[in-house]
Amino acid sequence: MFTFLLWLILLVLCWPLAILALLLFPLIWLLSLPFRIVGIAVGGILDLLRAIITLPARVLRGPSRYRR
Repeated sequence: MFTFLLWLILLVLCWPLAILALLLFPLIWLLSLPFRIVGIAVGGILDLLRAIITLPARVLRGPSRYRR
């Protein structure tokens, strides 16, 4: 909603720039999509490495007394 309001303000102030932004938005979104996918993959790999590294400490700590 906030982005739409900003676009409306831009439309009132400088309509050619607002129309250009409206037309270029899908292209920019498509160009940034591979970077988002790589970010998700790298985040997953880092979470897996953290789980592998902390596994011995969690095993040696034993069961939690708060679990039933």
